[in-house]
Amino acid sequence: MKRAFVILFLIACFYSLKAQNIVPASDTTRGRYFVLKTATYDGQTYPQVEMHEIRVYAHPTRKNRFDYHKYQRLVYNVKKAYPYALIVRKEMVRVNDMLGDMPNDRDRKEFLRKYEKDVFKKYEGDLSNFSISQAKILIKLIDRETQSTSFSLISEYRGDFSAKFWQGIARIFGTNLKSTYDAEGEDYLIEQIICEIEAGRL
Repeated sequence: MKRAFVILFLIACFYSLKAQNIVPASDTTRGRYFVLKTATYDGQTYPQVEMHEIRVYAHPTRKNRFDYHKYQRLVYNVKKAYPYALIVRKEMVRVNDMLGDMPNDRDRKEFLRKYEKDVFKKYEGDLSNFSISQAKILIKLIDRETQSTSFSLISEYRGDFSAKFWQGIARIFGTNLKSTYDAEGEDYLIEQIICEIEAGRL
C-alpha cells in the first residue's frame, strides 16, 4: 500500500505587520517609534496599517463537537500532509510551464517519464511513511491547492487508463482519488487547522 500511495502522489505532482519599519530612537525621543504608511481619502491623509485576517468560528454544536485527542491527531496529520500538497501545486505550475515550451508530444512524454523518476526518488522515503489517514488528507489537500482531484491530475498527465488503474488500487486500500475538499462542510476542521498553520499559530 505504501509503495502504491507513493506512486499515486508522485504522479499527481507534475505577518507581523509588513507596513511597520522600526526606526532607532534619536536623542529627543524615548524608546522607539514606528513609521507607518499613509493613505489619502477625500483629501485627508490617514495612517494605514495592514492587519492579519481574523476568523471567528461558531461554538461547536452537539453534532460537530469533537474529542480533543482526536483533534490533536488531526492537527498532526494535517501538518504532515499539507507541505506536500503545496509541493504538488508548485510543481504542477512549474511542469505546465516547461511542457508549454516543448515542441512536440514525444519531448513531453520523455520529460514526464524522467520527471516522474526523479520525483519518485526524491520523495519516496517521506511518503512511504504516510498512514492511510494522512494519505486521505493529502488527496483532499491536493484538490484544495490545485482545484483538481488526484484522479483528474493523473488522467491529464498519464491518461484515463492510468487514472482508472490507480483509482482501483486506491479503493482497495480505502482511499479515493476522486475525493474533493469541502472547506465549509466535512473538512471545516482541516480548513481551520490550515488557517492556524498559515497564521503561524500551529
